[in-house]
Amino acid sequence: MTPTAPDFPHDVAAVREATDRLLAAVGTLDDAAIGEPSLLPGWTRGHVLSHLARNADALGNLLTWARTDVRTPMYAGPEAREADIERGADRPLAAHLADLRESAARFDKAMDALPRDRRTYQVEMRNNVVERADRLPLRRLAELELHHVDLGVGHTVDQLSPAFVDSELAFLATIKFAGHPDLPPLELRTDDGRRWRTGALATGPGAGNGPVVVTGSATALVGWLTGRDEGGKLDSHGSDLPVVPPL
Repeated sequence: MTPTAPDFPHDVAAVREATDRLLAAVGTLDDAAIGEPSLLPGWTRGHVLSHLARNADALGNLLTWARTDVRTPMYAGPEAREADIERGADRPLAAHLADLRESAARFDKAMDALPRDRRTYQVEMRNNVVERADRLPLRRLAELELHHVDLGVGHTVDQLSPAFVDSELAFLATIKFAGHPDLPPLELRTDDGRRWRTGALATGPGAGNGPVVVTGSATALVGWLTGRDEGGKLDSHGSDLPVVPPL
């Protein structure tokens, strides 16, 4: 059984809820905490927050593209993306909060403006990744949920909502890592009996050995596949747990 992602309207509600949770958590910090290291190597909390604000605008650009049929790239380019993150990283807490709120409102407006008959329109994300417009809210939700963990403010993988975990696991298995040449053939199994095949195609030398089977809770699988957990709660049934490529 291969679960599918929830309908677009449910993603929208989840994005709004995740935004509110993030803002509430960030609001408990101070200027000094913004400059402290996040859980992402080389990034402070300010870098994470700056990235989240610019990502809201970038995904909003794609929603505008889908609505108007006028090509609107996520970012002006990779250098511009990095420069924008760096430029905003060292701002005080109040500036980060204002930027997060304002960029979230723009993305929210762009979601509301997308007509139902344009939801299947395909746009191009970074690195030539093609995505349907109706999956962009789920992409935003993943940014909010996972980077909330990266802030190191007490929000852990185990606190991710079950609905998000299920959607993200289906996305990672069936889209993100399906056929990925840098991940060996995998069979992911959740404790409740769901299964996915993902990773490189099971062809060529050694293919007869079958995929590496990895079993655990959906939350533990998502934590491992997104690089937010080392996989200590997973069972790879005697095989070494593969190294997952960066998202």
